[in-house]
Amino acid sequence: MNYPRLFEEGRIGKLTLKNRLVMPGMGTNLVGPDGEVTDHQIAYYEERAKGGTGLIIVEFTTIDNELGKGLLNQLRIDEDRFIPGIQRLANAVKKYGAKIFVQIHHAGRQSNSGLIGGKQIVAPSPVTCKAVGEEPRELTTVEVKELVNKFIMGAVRCKTAGVDGVEVHGAHGYLINQFLSPNSNRRNDEYGGSFENRMRFLKEIVLGIKEKCGQDFPVTVRLSVDEFEDGGIDIEQSKEMSRYLEEIGVDAIHASAGTYHSMDKIIESPMFEQGWRVYLAEEMKTVVDIPVITVGVIRDPAFAEKILADGRADFIAMGRSHIADPEWAKKAIEGREQEIRKCINCLHCIKTVMNLSHLQCSVNVRAGRELEFTEFRQTEEKRHVTIVGGGPGGMETARVLSLKGYDVTIFEKDSKLGGQLNLVTAPVSKEKMNWMIDYHSNEMKRLNVDVRLNTVATIDEVKALNPYAVFLATGAKPIVPDLAGNDLANVWDYEDVYLKRKEFVGQKVIVVGSGMVCYSVTSQLAKAGNDVTLIDVPTETGSKVTAPTKAMLYKRMKNAGVEIVTDKNVAEVRPNSVVVEDELGISSELAVDHVVFAMGTESYNPLEASYREHFDNVFVIGDAINPGSITNAIRDGFEKAYVIEDLVVKKVAASIGV
Repeated sequence: MNYPRLFEEGRIGKLTLKNRLVMPGMGTNLVGPDGEVTDHQIAYYEERAKGGTGLIIVEFTTIDNELGKGLLNQLRIDEDRFIPGIQRLANAVKKYGAKIFVQIHHAGRQSNSGLIGGKQIVAPSPVTCKAVGEEPRELTTVEVKELVNKFIMGAVRCKTAGVDGVEVHGAHGYLINQFLSPNSNRRNDEYGGSFENRMRFLKEIVLGIKEKCGQDFPVTVRLSVDEFEDGGIDIEQSKEMSRYLEEIGVDAIHASAGTYHSMDKIIESPMFEQGWRVYLAEEMKTVVDIPVITVGVIRDPAFAEKILADGRADFIAMGRSHIADPEWAKKAIEGREQEIRKCINCLHCIKTVMNLSHLQCSVNVRAGRELEFTEFRQTEEKRHVTIVGGGPGGMETARVLSLKGYDVTIFEKDSKLGGQLNLVTAPVSKEKMNWMIDYHSNEMKRLNVDVRLNTVATIDEVKALNPYAVFLATGAKPIVPDLAGNDLANVWDYEDVYLKRKEFVGQKVIVVGSGMVCYSVTSQLAKAGNDVTLIDVPTETGSKVTAPTKAMLYKRMKNAGVEIVTDKNVAEVRPNSVVVEDELGISSELAVDHVVFAMGTESYNPLEASYREHFDNVFVIGDAINPGSITNAIRDGFEKAYVIEDLVVKKVAASIGV
């Protein structure tokens, strides 16, 4: 068997799991408007169960909809009427041999008044979470005891619905975490002060669930082993908590990290290395005998197997990995590792949920849309499709068309596939982009796509293939703003740096722009020994960088000696200087040897007009029509390839006036 530790049976309490793979709870916004289970949600979880995962932990589910919501569309288990929906979800998951837990939750001070009908949020103490910015009301002792009962009754309803166990959400700065942490618990009653008192709320919940649901009903606790906050919970305190939880009957510890004050430690950007959080689980394993679940940027089967083989954890939780590829487990156990579509930590899934959309994924268009894309309709006759451009959008188009039975040829003028993904140079981020390039490149080989590198797609060459349709995925080019001096010999763009068209060593360089590519270019130039100033100006790509990630990048750049300017715009480039203006229009001059613009991209679509003169069905996709993100390129390619027959019929109908 491939990966013997990963795919051996495991136990949580007296419950046997078929393997050591766990899908942890993650909000999806697939919930109905009243917090009920929906068909879309069932299809989403069912596909992950079908893919071979041993345990699925359903997303955080509120036990108190009145004051405890953490998301506008959040699953509920606070009333009996929600039992049938949870039961349908449990049945869908369990028929594939997977087990299912529900994560029971209360947001506490990490809710907000907008989520709970304008009421004041509640917490153990009136200590404001700076990330929320609302002062909470301190819960009375009576209210605390009522909440204990609400957690217990939530678990009882889960058991009634046929759920195999519950995970008590004691992490990420939510209510239980607030009781545990000395930073947020300043109470003077039996639920605050000493270690035992701060543990009392969680203890009463666990003991109550065990009493009502039976000692054999599994209860796990998710902990932020390190809050990454001054004065907050750290590893040593978590060791004491884990020992205590084992003594009172908790069946497993799920070792996570962070609060809303340290959000980048909960949901990591591309800059975090694979498995960086495993050490937290490893530390807990030194003090408890119950299983410990680890989590955090685990993407590769061999990496996961080694964690278990080295005794660093007992179970592997992979959240976004299951969003990106619901068949992760099936592919790993069958030795099809190259076919695994790995999560690249782009945070798109998180942004969509936080922006009140349903969950979406940059690399897996079907995530959250399983009922929309149920099968790949096969072409009725053998047809050929030509794709110009071998970036992520072009390759995704080729993948879907091949699955539908089309013969596909890709023309790529460069010597390798991947397009703009090849320009990422920061080692940790580059690893993730390489995962994506490797996945799609392997799919091109597996699906027998005719890939022609170093080849320009001339009209004659494409005509020779007699294509049913042509997709133009020619990508984008760097933006150079329209300002005086933008054509001088000392003006460059980020591709010039990445592709080493110009060597920059010991030079005074100003970089203009924002976003991940811009910050990467800036760091690269600084590390090469240049005197670098970043003029950070708003760009579309810059708006996609989260505040915690931007703060981390700023820190790294400053440590590398970069001067960062955030209150000026570039007005003109001169041979030896840059003219900048502040918000009041007051200008000044900065001496410089070279200027590098890294302001994102604009569409590069030079072929459409001529191709439409020679071919009936021409479709422009990805950056060539909507530049700026991997997400758009892959979604556009997937969707147009999925419905290509309908698009062609629509064009024919339009041409004859129907």
